[in-house]
Formats: sequence, C-alpha cells, structure tokens
Amino acid sequence: MSPDKLRELLAAVARGELTPEAAAERLADLPFADLEFAKLDLHRELRNGLPEAVYGEGKTEAELIAIARRMHEAHGRVLITRLAPSPAEALIEALPGARYHERARVLTSGESRGASSAEPQTVAVVAAGTADLPVAEEAAVCAEWFGLAVERHFDVGLAGLHRLLAVVPALRRARAVIVVAGMDGALPAAVAGLIAAPVIAVPTSTGYGAAFSGLAPLLTMLNACAPGVAVVNIDNGFGAAVVAWRIAVAAEKTKR
Repeated sequence: MSPDKLRELLAAVARGELTPEAAAERLADLPFADLEFAKLDLHRELRNGLPEAVYGEGKTEAELIAIARRMHEAHGRVLITRLAPSPAEALIEALPGARYHERARVLTSGESRGASSAEPQTVAVVAAGTADLPVAEEAAVCAEWFGLAVERHFDVGLAGLHRLLAVVPALRRARAVIVVAGMDGALPAAVAGLIAAPVIAVPTSTGYGAAFSGLAPLLTMLNACAPGVAVVNIDNGFGAAVVAWRIAVAAEKTKR
C-alpha cells in the first residue's frame, strides 16, 4: 500500500463512505503478497517512502510479468533494474505506460512521485567516461523515477581535468552529487574537494585487468582523501540513487 492509497482509505472513513471496521479489515491484509516464487513487500513505501524495486536478473519472463503486475496494482507504478531487452519487450506489452531505458537496463512504469515541494530537488550525476554510462544512467533514471530533477555531466574524468572544472558551478547547485567512475576511481575525491554537497561514489567494473572488475576503484573511493564521500557497491547505480533521494528528503524535512 502506498501513502496515497492509505490517505484515500482514511478519507473514505472520514466521509462516511467506508466503515472503520471495513478499513481495519483492509489494513489487516498481509503486508506482503505471496506469489509462491516471490514474496513482495507491499508496505515498504509506507515505511521508508519508496516501493520495493524489482531486480530483473535471474527471473523468468513469466515471473517478471507476474511480479510487475502485482506491484503496479499495489502502487500504481513499478521499477525494474538490470533488465535485459528481451523480457523488457514482454513487460512493455503487459504494463500500462511502461518504458524501457536500454542503456540503463531499467524499466519504469507509472509516474514519479517527488517530495511535497512544488519544485523537485536537483541531483547531479557525473560519469568519468562513456564506458561508465550504463551505471550512470541507471542512477539517473532511478533518481528521476524517485521524483528528483537530474542533471547529467558525462565524460569529465581526471585525464582531462579542465572538463571537470567546467561543470563545477553546476555541481555546486545540486543537493547531492553521484559520481560514477571505474579504472583508478579518483574522480569522487576530486569532486568532493570542490563542492559542499554530499558526494555518492559509485565504482564501476570498467577498466583493464588490474582494476579487478571494479575492486581497485572501490578501494580508491573508500580511501578518498576528501571528506564527505559515501561509497556504494560496484556498479550499483540504483543504490546511489536511493542514497541521493534520502538526502533530498531529509533536506526537505529540515526546511519545514
């Protein structure tokens, strides 16, 4: 159940259209939907503000369709990450208004729901190189679906420092900055040394052998000399978007 549906339920009781007993019966439903092969957390949005996301890898097409339909029924929207093009085609037919973001490997359905302010808060997504764009786009698409305004600044790695310096004024206006980088993974520390906003570092598996499929940039980011850098797992653009969303929500609550 989403916060909007809960408010509708309580409003129906207040108007006398629904008895308290009937409302209590609906609220007594299990907080998860048991599909046998999956148990979907339907009350997650009530607890922390975002519905459960669906991880697409490892699931059959039929399982994905059943999960997506049930999540859409409960929340009016669904987010599926790490989704290959083939099952995405079937999901687009099964879900109203579904859209597949191919580079991000993300499928979205339903409108984003921002925080209560009329103007969404801005998050910047920075990528060191073009090879990092699948992860950067995953972060950007998810953040937009969460209701944030996203500014993209791509191919600004440290091998050409002037490219980063050119976008610093824009980064300073952002509520949080997601920095995606592979290889040496040094870009987040450089960004954090230039701006006041929190920096969320995402190591990618981009790089030659000694990058160890993202382990080298992960360790670099964990050892960043600039303060204010939070690090998520390798290639985890979705996780970075969630952190950015929580920062934005906390900032908005502080303003009230």
